[in-house]
Amino acid sequence: MEDEAIQDPGGHAPPGTFETELTDALVGIQRLIRRRLRGGLAGPRLRGAEVELLRLVESRPGIGVSEAAKELHLASNSVSTLVNQLVRDAYLVRETDPADRRAARLRLTEAAEKRLEDWHRRRADLVGRQLTRLDEADRDALHAALPALRRLAGRLREDIEEPTSTPAGATAAPRAPWTEGTPS
Repeated sequence: MEDEAIQDPGGHAPPGTFETELTDALVGIQRLIRRRLRGGLAGPRLRGAEVELLRLVESRPGIGVSEAAKELHLASNSVSTLVNQLVRDAYLVRETDPADRRAARLRLTEAAEKRLEDWHRRRADLVGRQLTRLDEADRDALHAALPALRRLAGRLREDIEEPTSTPAGATAAPRAPWTEGTPS
């Protein structure tokens, strides 16, 4: 495919390229899912970074604050602020690390577990209902694309962890980790 050859000097893909269309579709799907599910959630609305932290703690119970900051590509003091807010809202528990009394380990509260579980269930129901409305060929195409989308996500994650050099004349844009959807 020649799309790479037609990028502008700043390294951005012009409108109408495969890269732009794929990105727009993925971002649009994520935005629509968030909007459709936002109204039915119990409790205060959570910001994206708060949800990312909760999802990280969900996948890695007992993670430390500095390790979470590294994983989320945020400053430690920013993650500490998020932790303080989530502890105040009763979504996180901060426990002293027995190996290093100066460090904290993070765990979800029951309220956070229920909120994330509810979000996951409602998201799966919403997407499942819409998938059943597609014809079989579209469902098969989406299913077949999953391995490639996972590899793309993995490459994007690797790029965050080991950024490549910025093209001449371009400025590096801040990078944020890819997320599937956020219960905000």
